Amino acid sequence: MVLAVKAVLIDLDGTLLDTVDDLADAINAMLVELGRAALPVSVVRDYLGKGILHLVRRCWNHASPQPMTEPEFERSLPIFKRYYQAGSGAKSRVYPGVIDGLEAMLDAGLQLACVTNKSAIFAEPLLKHMGLAHYFQCVISGDTLAEKKPHPLPFLHACKLLGVTPNQALVIGDSRNDVAAARAAGCPVFCVPYGYSEGEDVGDLGGDAIVTTLDEAARRLVRAI
Repeated sequence: MVLAVKAVLIDLDGTLLDTVDDLADAINAMLVELGRAALPVSVVRDYLGKGILHLVRRCWNHASPQPMTEPEFERSLPIFKRYYQAGSGAKSRVYPGVIDGLEAMLDAGLQLACVTNKSAIFAEPLLKHMGLAHYFQCVISGDTLAEKKPHPLPFLHACKLLGVTPNQALVIGDSRNDVAAARAAGCPVFCVPYGYSEGEDVGDLGGDAIVTTLDEAARRLVRAI
């Protein structure tokens, strides 16, 4: 690929950070408090990627014999948020190659944005706690705009803030949401194979390339500049 990239738009959960253990702890604390059985981390992992509302509903439905009702959802969501706010970052870790990749991208003069479906109340403190916040010129969270991924609006908004056109902004993510939003926005997209793809093979997501780490992505970009 020949890329004229000026900015990189990077997903959070499953791309920058492995957050599944903290999310699973909060989900399971919520389920147990509400009289449901805890779920294996592997089950919670396959439900990540579409934001907290989706995660709470799918995990409840997996643990319960009956589909979640709206009153149950309205009761469950604050409980999950309480546990997740208390434990977010406790077990999360930065994926290998992330720091080196971000440093190399900045050294190459690229602008960086984090674009995530995680709510701002969790995303921004987590980036700070994990020592990543200072790398990004902007953070677009799941509730920053009226739409979130797979809608293209978050990527289009990030491009506007960074002063680049969509074809100048490379998306790096781990899921079909990232690829679909990038395609709809007109951005090229790389996929990482280690994240949360809802059980799909990363090779089936339709990205322009698979990069084993963000460091590898940076090396490709530097060669293209």
